[in-house]
Amino acid sequence: MSAVSEARPPRYLKPMNKVMMAVQKLGIPTGPAMVLTVPGRKSGRLRSTPMTPFTYDDGLYVVAGYPGADWAANARAAGVGTLSRGRRSKRVRIVELTAAQARPVLRVFPVKVPVGVAFAKRSGMVRHGSPDEFEALAGQLAVFRFDPVD
Repeated sequence: MSAVSEARPPRYLKPMNKVMMAVQKLGIPTGPAMVLTVPGRKSGRLRSTPMTPFTYDDGLYVVAGYPGADWAANARAAGVGTLSRGRRSKRVRIVELTAAQARPVLRVFPVKVPVGVAFAKRSGMVRHGSPDEFEALAGQLAVFRFDPVD
């Protein structure tokens, strides 16, 4: 088993996500962080997850923090959701990229989302956080593009 497939979220992630969600619900934007809300793939209940999408090549993208993330499975199953920042929200189509499509997006990820590099290092997925290391995660980490829904 590779280090990537064994990567798990740090224990602080759930409590930190709850704090981020509470701040967002108060209408206070938290930097580039946004909240994605999609129906749960099993329960159908709305599930919200804070994340840090970034722009690249005229698109808005997000990279899953670790393989097998529940929010990524829910997003994949839903295909559409709502992205919110503070009190503003917009409907989006959620498009998962193939490994080939994800490579250039993963290469820019360490520059666009430095906090994601620290997370990936702590999770053991990368050692240095270089573009080459992130590109090598194509096909192992889910990468999604958010397209506006008219």
